[in-house]
Amino acid sequence: MSSTTENPANTIDVRTLVPAQRHAKIFQLVDELKAGASFVLVNDHDPKPLYYQLEAEHPKQFSWTYLERGPAVWRVEIGKPAQARQDGAAKSC
Repeated sequence: MSSTTENPANTIDVRTLVPAQRHAKIFQLVDELKAGASFVLVNDHDPKPLYYQLEAEHPKQFSWTYLERGPAVWRVEIGKPAQARQDGAAKSC
């Protein structure tokens, strides 16, 4: 369960961006997240392909929680766990 209270300061609505810019913006935000922080992604479709891309580039370094699952609006909280290691160094489980 997520305990984050959504506020506009930590919400990115990518529906306003041209599709070619969406993943780059999201990856920038993920890279800038401090441990324990999160943001809410708002999209017009299920961003599941983005999840797989993030997992490939940042394995086990982020959390992904659906807050709303369409059909018109999808909201996902993406966070960096407090125990996440920096510089992409993943700890083996």
